[in-house]
Amino acid sequence: MLKSFRRAALATVITLTSFGTASAYAEPLKVVASFSIIGDFAQNVGGDRIALTTLVGPDGDAHVYEPKPADAMAMSKADIVLVNGLHFEGFLQRLVEASATKASVVELTKGVEPIAMKEEHAHEEGESHGHHHHGDTDPHAFQSIANAKIYVKNIADAFCAADAQGCDSYEANAEAYTRKLAEAETEVKAAVASIPQDKRVIITSHDAFGYFEHAYGLTFLAPEGISTEAEASAADVAALIRQVKEDKASAIFVENITNARLIEQIAAETDLKVGGTLYSDALSSNDGPASTYIDMMRNNIATIKGAIMGS
Repeated sequence: MLKSFRRAALATVITLTSFGTASAYAEPLKVVASFSIIGDFAQNVGGDRIALTTLVGPDGDAHVYEPKPADAMAMSKADIVLVNGLHFEGFLQRLVEASATKASVVELTKGVEPIAMKEEHAHEEGESHGHHHHGDTDPHAFQSIANAKIYVKNIADAFCAADAQGCDSYEANAEAYTRKLAEAETEVKAAVASIPQDKRVIITSHDAFGYFEHAYGLTFLAPEGISTEAEASAADVAALIRQVKEDKASAIFVENITNARLIEQIAAETDLKVGGTLYSDALSSNDGPASTYIDMMRNNIATIKGAIMGS
């Protein structure tokens, strides 16, 4: 009788220990995001069910980023790799190959209607600059909040496919975040609507705001093309200065990822005052004004409106 009791008690201990061990080792989904904006989307959808690594951090330029050994290590251990696609991340293919990752590589622009780059920059991007080029498609689809909602849906779908138990949580998070995106989009549209039609031409460093222009009705001019790798020539800058004078641009801005020197030169030659910093391909650090995607979109339109309406 005593032996039977001991055996039953031991079996109970083993069962409980096994259960506890399984729970303790239930690891979060290992997610790698290619750059900071995608990292923010992923964290909003994944919450505490994911362990997130972001390769190109705040104020980083994914166009010219050179991967580090730690990036290959993170990729090799990942369950899911989230990328923009549309040839935005020039370093990506080399890193995937170097890491020998078995992770699913998910292109978040799937379902987005891509737009062509502006004609004046097509020749620059068609040539091979550095180690990649974009063809004739603008990859900055995240500059439209409507497209950001598509990214979020794609992330939720990818997380659900990899972690079915967490699917309800991912979908609930995505739905809540999408509502916040919709609120921010309403604010952006209202801000643009308050800017007079004849004051909606502005200048930035590189051609990153095509989707913003397409969605919200501002016109962006830039001396550099889609990628920051393609440096503007003296002829490009001279042509832009002529265009600025003809189109009567209302404001000029530097970007957080590019050198301000070229913009300052154009500002001096066109009598435009630099209106501040726009966040194009990367978020700011946590103590900056654009540490999340929604903050970035709100900060950008507030900066644009402030510079134009204050002039």
